[in-house]
Amino acid sequence: MEIRGVDKCRFVDITTSNDFYLFEVGRYKCEPHYNYGPIVRTRTIFHYVISGVGYLYMNDKKYEIHTGQGFLIPAKVKAYYEADSNDPWEYTWIHVDGPRVTELFNSAGISLEQPIFTPNGDASEIVEYINRIYDNYDNECYCYAMVYQMFSCISKLSSTKTEATEVDPRLAYVKNAIRYIRLKYSEPINVEDIANACGLNRSYLTRVFKHATGYTPQSYLATYRMKKASEMLLKSNESVNTIAFNVGYSDSFTFSKAFKRYSNLSPSEYRSNHT
Repeated sequence: MEIRGVDKCRFVDITTSNDFYLFEVGRYKCEPHYNYGPIVRTRTIFHYVISGVGYLYMNDKKYEIHTGQGFLIPAKVKAYYEADSNDPWEYTWIHVDGPRVTELFNSAGISLEQPIFTPNGDASEIVEYINRIYDNYDNECYCYAMVYQMFSCISKLSSTKTEATEVDPRLAYVKNAIRYIRLKYSEPINVEDIANACGLNRSYLTRVFKHATGYTPQSYLATYRMKKASEMLLKSNESVNTIAFNVGYSDSFTFSKAFKRYSNLSPSEYRSNHT
């Protein structure tokens, strides 16, 4: 007898990469008319349809999605989806977010305006990559490798990928800004410095950076500094004051306030709780 309504889910919560963060993977074989939402998620989610048919309602549009296709629901966007009554879908999904997620999907021609992934070949290897993450969720490097493989598959096979998305010159500005931040985060730089280094107006940099990554340059810089500070707190015996200077803050008080906004813990509490 065919089994429906089976939910297979793994909470991963890997956030050390500077490209993307991985939170959850899963698989679900839906009952007829099974639906989810309307809901606004804080993280981006991508579904790949293993079999059957379903419907996505997002951005005031309805999309019919079949076996072998996928669909993207960006973070902070209201969406609703429902399984077909006669041939309900089975899908696998991945919750992924972070600085390069929007860019990686956009480079494959997948976005809020065009959320459907329609491959020009067999993309079922996506299921295998997500299954491997599920089975090896405690192996951080392996999980990241599988996410890169998934993005490579999506980019290679997407039928909506266009030359325009591949050569968008604005992405070069964003990559230069990110490269500058990663090189200079330990210095007291600000958004004006980043814009000057890229030869851009500050407001224009902010606009293209937010479009490509979902972050403003200021929030990306702050998040990158906090990620580096988190690593230093766990992997070194340096004082909080020294770590503050090492990630570009001129005093430990300002750094500690920023770190608490980031992690809901003071630097000392974070170090104590995680060791």
